[in-house]
Amino acid sequence: QLQASGGGLVQAGGSLRLSCTASGFASDIWAIGWFRQAPGKEREGVACISSNGDKTYYADSVKGRFTISRDNAKNTVNLQMNSLKPDGTAVYYCAAAEIATMFGDEYEIWGQGTQVTVSS
Repeated sequence: QLQASGGGLVQAGGSLRLSCTASGFASDIWAIGWFRQAPGKEREGVACISSNGDKTYYADSVKGRFTISRDNAKNTVNLQMNSLKPDGTAVYYCAAAEIATMFGDEYEIWGQGTQVTVSS
């Protein structure tokens, strides 16, 4: 399973670091993606990273502000979010797929989500 953590309330311009910790399976052979869903909106891909960390992809809306990284020794993938904006308010989910892709339908294992609220 995947456990997402690190969400919270932050002011616009602030930072948060989300973590996704895997247990019960060999996460180092899976790509990990972060997705978010705001109330009344479709789920969108935020960032993803390949199994060995050599490839990363970002949504245009977060490029230059968010950084995804992984530590396979700790079965953890982190999402560092800087310069947060109010439109970043959403539930953030991590998920595992065979390849790194921004398409959520390709992901097979999903975590439970962590709430991020950015106040203006």
